[in-house]
Amino acid sequence: MPSDSLCFEANHLSRAFGHGRRRRLAVNDATFTIREREIVSLVGQSGCGKTVLAKMLLRLEKPTSGQLLFRGRPIDAAADPREHWRQVQAVFQDPYAAFNQFFSIRSQLKAAFHLFPQRPSEREMEERVDQALLAVNIRPPDIEGKYPFELSGGQMQRMLLARIFILRPQVLIADEPTSMVDACSRAGILEYLMKLKEELQMTIVFVTHDIGLAYYVSDRIFILHEGQIVEQGTPDAVTQSPTSPVTRQLLDDIPSLHREWIGRAPRA
Repeated sequence: MPSDSLCFEANHLSRAFGHGRRRRLAVNDATFTIREREIVSLVGQSGCGKTVLAKMLLRLEKPTSGQLLFRGRPIDAAADPREHWRQVQAVFQDPYAAFNQFFSIRSQLKAAFHLFPQRPSEREMEERVDQALLAVNIRPPDIEGKYPFELSGGQMQRMLLARIFILRPQVLIADEPTSMVDACSRAGILEYLMKLKEELQMTIVFVTHDIGLAYYVSDRIFILHEGQIVEQGTPDAVTQSPTSPVTRQLLDDIPSLHREWIGRAPRA
């Protein structure tokens, strides 16, 4: 269950790119809160600003204006961003882009320990990598000596999740983590994400264009359009009584096979 404590708090948050006539607001005057141990989904079509907002939560993009707090402090309060990344980690849409193709998978999983102030012993690192692999249903010998290009997309997404098990962050940003895998792998990845949340008591921010998926996994949903949060609320409130035409369009775009998830028929 979500906590009453705030994980993130944004006040009139904006992020602009370009200058003069080419200046565009990717995130426009967003105000919101995300509580500890809550699952929040950022939902919208491509180009709506959800990934830029997620990158600001990760401290990969700086706000142009407004305030973004992490646990009551400005998100850039720590001089070393690694302090933030020890607590806030991400699973990205393209797992191959998150791994270097020229280094073995095991060596890159072990490299995650560089984020810790003190690295464990070599033996402890090997044991924790093995435990993380088993947590995502991968036998350690199955990836021994292998490189990212030798694994399938679904297996590589599990490597990203294994890295999360190693780091044990308190917040996970999941940016379209199931969009590049087949339906069978998609269900497995969602199951592992829920397992992560329960075991580590994490806060999770999903980034997705699929409001049906958001309904299934979230405590609250934020609907984004042209950089603005145009609607936010519980999954039932957003899907059963939408106030924004953007939300209604996203609901209409759900494949008929999935409409039974949220008990909603298409508009006449």
